[in-house]
Order: sequence, then C-alpha cells, then structure tokens
Amino acid sequence: MSEAKLLFEAFKETKYQVSGHGKRDIQVLKNALQNLDGKQESDIYGNGPIIEEFQTKMAEYLGKEKAVFFPSGTMAQQIALRIWCDDRGSKKVAYHPLCHLEIHEEVGLKELHHIQSILLADKDRLIELEDVSNMDEEVACILLELPQREIGGQLPDYATIESISMYCRNQGIRLHLDGARLFEILPYYEKTAAEVCSLFDSVYVSFYKGIGGVAGAILAGDKVFTDKSKIWKRRHGGDLISLYPYIVSANYYFDENEQRMNQFYYDAIELALYFNSCDSVSTIPLVPVSNMFHVHFQASREEVEPILAELYKETSIGLTGYLKEMTQKSCSFEVNVGNQYARLPKEKLKRVFQLLDKKLRKS
Repeated sequence: MSEAKLLFEAFKETKYQVSGHGKRDIQVLKNALQNLDGKQESDIYGNGPIIEEFQTKMAEYLGKEKAVFFPSGTMAQQIALRIWCDDRGSKKVAYHPLCHLEIHEEVGLKELHHIQSILLADKDRLIELEDVSNMDEEVACILLELPQREIGGQLPDYATIESISMYCRNQGIRLHLDGARLFEILPYYEKTAAEVCSLFDSVYVSFYKGIGGVAGAILAGDKVFTDKSKIWKRRHGGDLISLYPYIVSANYYFDENEQRMNQFYYDAIELALYFNSCDSVSTIPLVPVSNMFHVHFQASREEVEPILAELYKETSIGLTGYLKEMTQKSCSFEVNVGNQYARLPKEKLKRVFQLLDKKLRKS
C-alpha cells in the first residue's frame, strides 16, 4: 500500500479530526429530514412553497431582490457570467488565475458559453484595484472570490473591495461575487451578508462547505437577472423534478451553522497557532481571516506522510487525510474548521502538536 493510501486509511481510523463537521454520510440528510412532516409537498420543477420560501429567505439574508436555488455552484456561476456577457454584448470576463472556473471546471465557461477569461493579478496574490483599472481588455464582468481559496483563503481589506466595486459601477462593468464561503468571512469583516453583497451585482453562495448541507447553491441579484437565470437553469438541466433533499438540508444546516461562524473563525486562529508552533510548519495566512487556511510543511510529502500516519495511530487525532506536493521538498493541505474542532479534548490536542513537533525535528 502506498504512503498516501496509508495516510488516508490512518486518518479514517482516528476518533477525532480537526477539520469539518464530520463524516459526509447519509446521516447528514437524515438529520435534516427528521422533524419534517412526511406529507409536506416537494418542489416541482423549481416551483412550490418549499423552494420558494427558501429562495425568499436567502434573498432577504443576502440583501438582494430575488434568489434562485441551483443544484450546483458550477452551474450557477457559469450562468451568472453568461447573463452579464449577453447584457453587455461582450464575451470576456475577468477573474483570478486560480478561480474555480479556470482550474476546476474543465474549461466549461469556454466550451459551453464561448466566453474568454482575462486573468487578473499573479496567481500567488490577491486582486487589487490596480489590476482592475490597468486592464487592457474590455470585459462584461469581473468575478471576485472571497476568500481566495487556492492561496490559503486570503482576503483583501474591505476598502479594496469597495474601491473595485465603485470602479466597476463607474465603468459599467458588472461585479459578481463567488461567495462559496461568504458566511465564513463575515466575522473577519464584521459586516452582514447584505452589506458585503451590496457591493456586487450578483452573488453565489454554497450550502455544503462551511454550512455543511448535502449540496446546492443560491444565485441572487435583481429580478431581471434572476428571471434570466431561471431560463438558463432550465437550459442547463438544473430544473430537476424535485430538489427538496438539497433544499431541506441547506435550510436546516444554514439555521444550525450560520450562527457558529464566529466560533469557527476564532477556532481557526487557535488551531493555526498550534500548527505554527511546530518545526518546519507554517500556515497561510499566518493568522486566518476565516475558518480556513493552508498548512505548509518544509519537507517532502514522502517524509511527512509516514510521520502523520504514525501520529494518528498514537493519538487518534487526524489532521488531514492527504498531502499535496508543492515542490520536491515541500507539501501542504487545507484546513476548514467546523463543528468537529469543538469536540476535541484540549489536552489531547496540545499533545498531538507536541508529538508532531518532536517527530518533525527528528526527521
């Protein structure tokens, strides 16, 4: 068995894990359904109280006129950019080089919608106003991802977002928010979701990341925009006969976990301190700005994998089930703090990092 497989298997056997809400098993859906009346009507092709009430609830929370539920964020965001391109009569949009649409969607935006992406900023840093104002290309829309996941969940200061928003409005450029982790950044900015979303023409949020639902997304904006999005949702095959398992779980876990984002944020700061106390380990950001961050080892994946697997067997605490090779001499993984962190006995947590530090110094 490979070291990577051994690490994954050792992680699965641990009693505690530092990231997430717990196992993504059928119990996630069963919990959401347990208190519902079995005779409650499902949604039918995007209509019915169960979907319409949730859409209204999320539109109000996000401070937008209307909201539409989608089975996936990939579908929702491609549609948002298509709408803004059609409105502007342009086939160009701009976003970060490590945007989800650029690296995780098999060039769907280009293949399905024939939209060209203009990449802003260097891949290892955030987009600044100067990157936007110095663009040579005319674009229909700019997408900002908050936080920027692929570089550790970093965030620009709020004044930067405000300045980019003002610039786009003055230039007639639409601004779209990839808010897959919007709920998670609100404690850092000390803003409401509506305040952040007021800077954007359209907003996408996810319900399976920090919220912890089964799947699903909301796309929000004004009524003209969302009416167009419903047409494109049908064209994309997103109007399943019923989406209620996604909607019910999204609603249930939104009510459960949205209010816990402050705690997840402060827990992430504490956990990052533990990692940064270990030899040859650092986090990006050094101090987290949401519930997520990246952990970097200044050692090869081949060196670190057996150390972690041994650590898990000794402590029954799992830090990660994988390592991503960065260079021949460094590797990393992502942390997303959720409900599991609060269940960790603090003395056991301290011990796992003391042992990790000791093992890394010996290696």
